Amino acid sequence: MSLIPSFFGGRRSNVFDPFSLDVWDPFKDFPSSNSLSASFPEFSRENSAFVGTRVDWKETPEAHVFKADLPGLKKEEVKVEIEDDRVLQITGERNAEKEDKNDKWHRVERSSGKFMRRFRLPENAKMEQVKASMENGVLTVTVPKEEVKKTDVKAIEISG
Repeated sequence: MSLIPSFFGGRRSNVFDPFSLDVWDPFKDFPSSNSLSASFPEFSRENSAFVGTRVDWKETPEAHVFKADLPGLKKEEVKVEIEDDRVLQITGERNAEKEDKNDKWHRVERSSGKFMRRFRLPENAKMEQVKASMENGVLTVTVPKEEVKKTDVKAIEISG
């Protein structure tokens, strides 16, 4: 959970999330040459799908649940992987619409290109029981939690 609410869009930022591996750009909503997009061409508008895929992460008593909005994608176009070092990785690609020479475009706002989101999972995640499903353009990844074993405290009698 974030310590600072976002001033843009009313959503909380994950800037202080210890489990997030995301690149955070505090200037992404400002038209400025100082932004991450201007500094690194690989984050240009053509590749905005890479950083623009929104993912919610909630924790319930039973599991960690990730939900990603992936409108227009089929489940075959999305890959969900767990790396050895407890990292959940969601990748895919949105293809650009084919242009016809008779078409006249007035505006192009939908992003296309590859995207990748990565999240470091906590120690209580059951890595071997991760499940993913996709319905109506929403990917849901459920990572069950294992019960954290509490250490037994044994009283020791003091002699003497």
